[in-house]
Amino acid sequence: MTPPSVRFSGSVSMGGASLFRDLTLELVPGGWTCLLGPSGVGKSTVLRLIAGLTVDGSFDGTITDEDAGPLEGRVAYMAQSDLLLPWLDLRGNVALGARLRGEVPALARADDLLARVGLSDHAGKRPGQMSGGMRQRAALARTLMEDRPVALLDEPFSALDAKTRADMQELAFETLAGRSVLLVTHDPAEAVRRGARIVLMGADGAVEVPVPDTAAIRAVDDPVVLSAQAHLLTRMRGAA
Repeated sequence: MTPPSVRFSGSVSMGGASLFRDLTLELVPGGWTCLLGPSGVGKSTVLRLIAGLTVDGSFDGTITDEDAGPLEGRVAYMAQSDLLLPWLDLRGNVALGARLRGEVPALARADDLLARVGLSDHAGKRPGQMSGGMRQRAALARTLMEDRPVALLDEPFSALDAKTRADMQELAFETLAGRSVLLVTHDPAEAVRRGARIVLMGADGAVEVPVPDTAAIRAVDDPVVLSAQAHLLTRMRGAA
């Protein structure tokens, strides 16, 4: 599988007002691109546009895979909210994509992913019986279940405690190896430790922020990593 080289270029306006303009964003083929910026600047809108979903606004621009053509059918998307169907149990939610496509779901893989996110004992329960963090882990398992060459993750670890967050970050990094991943996050530590490219988005486009010259996942206590996190946080505060 050749990792897609996705390029986003354009502007979005809502009700005649600009949300963002002249944004150019290129995903690292086979790596993690981390997108940060102030709340409300349009980060989630970018993900939805790349995923081919509708947005509240008008998009003027292009979204292309520089290597293999259209992205349709090649993207897995995880929204900020878990979007679990309340009438299905967790196993059914994780396997939902295959059912919607009229395919026979790989339930053994669904069960394996539920085990890896620590939810095996809850596979038969419905989302209403779960905490917010458990629901987010189930949504992550559903996204990983899709096994697509492009993964779009919108704050996928935000509801998790520190230990579980680290565990799920490592699981996602391992499972999505070789995929082109776009991660929206507000956490500079998350971006610096995992990103092959870090992009700071604002209303007038985006700027790339340097990453340490070491392979992800970078050590949490590496002085170079800590310095890069501090630099990124300073840049984020200046962009707010």
